[in-house]
Amino acid sequence: MTTLPLAWTLLTVSLCTAGSSQILVQEPVKVLYPEISSLENIECDCINSCDSVYWFRRTSLQRDLQFLGKCNTAERVTYGTGVEKAQFKLTKRGNAAFVLRINSVRADDEGTYSCVLKDKSGQETWRSGTVLRPGGTPPTPPPKPKPKPPVKSVCRCSPKKKPTHDGCDYLVLWPLVGATAALALALICTLYYFSRLPKKCRHHFERIRLKP
Repeated sequence: MTTLPLAWTLLTVSLCTAGSSQILVQEPVKVLYPEISSLENIECDCINSCDSVYWFRRTSLQRDLQFLGKCNTAERVTYGTGVEKAQFKLTKRGNAAFVLRINSVRADDEGTYSCVLKDKSGQETWRSGTVLRPGGTPPTPPPKPKPKPPVKSVCRCSPKKKPTHDGCDYLVLWPLVGATAALALALICTLYYFSRLPKKCRHHFERIRLKP
């Protein structure tokens, strides 16, 4: 049993105050797997200011809906007929939720538990049921995929291919440009030096000839 049956809802409506407005909250059904003889808490969260809560359950051994009890904001509790008070405790947690505590969970407590919240104006809020499976084994979650290691970018330049405008071309092009510029500068300096050398020598010879 994983959802709140429509028949259960209609039966619960007949148990609550007639003529009041109802709100059905659609939310995922929670499944609990308590150990046998353990303590389990089932919470019923308030949406607006709540005045009281009504607890119901239907087990695998009971076809009819069982009224467990009522609890108001002052924690005044009224139990249903035939409910074991030592096993079920109805309390309030702060201003946001009511709690149904099941002491010493038994195997026959398996079933669906639900709550109906009621405010001072008489409006009822229906919450989705909580499935209790004592001694059961929760399903194993699927393994999480392992994150892939980051891929490092590797520059693989091929001399046979025509250069393109990617990172590899710039790594090859810039050293060639630098080497060509250095050779050109050395050649220009050498030519300039040799072009000035004859003038220096001729000027030196003329000074020697003018001396007496």
